[in-house]
Amino acid sequence: MRVLIADVFEEWGLDELRRTGCEVAYQPKLEGESLRETIARTRCIVLIVRGTRVTEAMLDATDVLSLVVRAGAGFNTIDVAAASRRSILVANCPGKNAVAVAELTFALILALDRQIADNVADLRGGIWNKKKYSEARGLKDRTLGIIGLGQIGQAVAARALAFEMRVAAWSRSLAQQSADALRVEACSTPLEVASRSDILTVHLATSPDTKGIINADVLAALRPGSCVINTARADVMDYAALADAVRKKAIRVGLDVYPDEPTGGEGTFRAAILDAGGIVYGTHHIGASTEQAQEAIARETVRIVSEYQQNGRVENCVNLSARSRGRYVVVIRHRNRPGVLAHTLNEISLAGVNVEEMENVICEGGDSACARIKLAGPLHNDVLERIQRGHEHVLGVALSPVRV
Repeated sequence: MRVLIADVFEEWGLDELRRTGCEVAYQPKLEGESLRETIARTRCIVLIVRGTRVTEAMLDATDVLSLVVRAGAGFNTIDVAAASRRSILVANCPGKNAVAVAELTFALILALDRQIADNVADLRGGIWNKKKYSEARGLKDRTLGIIGLGQIGQAVAARALAFEMRVAAWSRSLAQQSADALRVEACSTPLEVASRSDILTVHLATSPDTKGIINADVLAALRPGSCVINTARADVMDYAALADAVRKKAIRVGLDVYPDEPTGGEGTFRAAILDAGGIVYGTHHIGASTEQAQEAIARETVRIVSEYQQNGRVENCVNLSARSRGRYVVVIRHRNRPGVLAHTLNEISLAGVNVEEMENVICEGGDSACARIKLAGPLHNDVLERIQRGHEHVLGVALSPVRV
């Protein structure tokens, strides 16, 4: 299986992919037109990227590309809708960078409270201002508000509790039982979280539902002098409203992500939020950039590709239908012989019924198997009879509706 890796990847990971039989092309600085041309030239079946943007034109570069793996948690740099239209699966590596992002989140929180960056800048500039920098509030007994309580949010919550902070949180899937287990206060809306928080931190993936979710109303609910941290994605937050909050309410800001940030590793960039004045600290979108996180992501990437190569399954696939459209399931018990499934699918096709999902599992010993085929509609008894009687190796046929 041909694999193109278009970003920096661990050497041991390259060796492991080759050991499993993959033909690996490693070109870690590809992007734009050069990436599209390389996809076309290598006719890769799998494309692995980290931060490199994957566009519709790249997905069109070859007719054999069937899997794009984002070696990281987010996948907003990949045109997932275009991939879905071409039946190209997209996978990611969720949770493998959770500790790294949580660590950076707390680094920014502590840096804002103690104004560490300004301390260092003044000290290096020969300025001694102990009076100014002795005005930190400290973290103990303050409330940290967390928007998004997935693996990263949970890792942040655990560290906040270790600092003896209170934690208030909102997540669409957060049930009271889960909140109790995590020792956090469940809130019904992001606005409620903000109203309780001394520090607000965001840990949401990009989606149509989360775009701009931290808006002017949420920021207005913060008390003057509060802190806002974003180590997730820029488009979950209204940065114009954030700049306004910095100017009018002396909100302190710690950021790792920015609108229109460069896609490459080096270059020039001036974040507009810096023009708001006040205390705004930022890092260079390095939340997942620790050796530990990159090792874990590489291991997960290798696992995803190996599973796809061996079994055709895509772990952590982000563009599968959330709900099956199958309303009926037909179960075919059969001897494990050539032609049984072709016969079955031909009869279903002639009946004008679409197959939505299917699997064929082999029974112990390898002589028999069982196929489960989800269908968009029912099959009439005469079709079931033709499936049953039309092939000598069909042992039994059963149709039942799917409970929805």
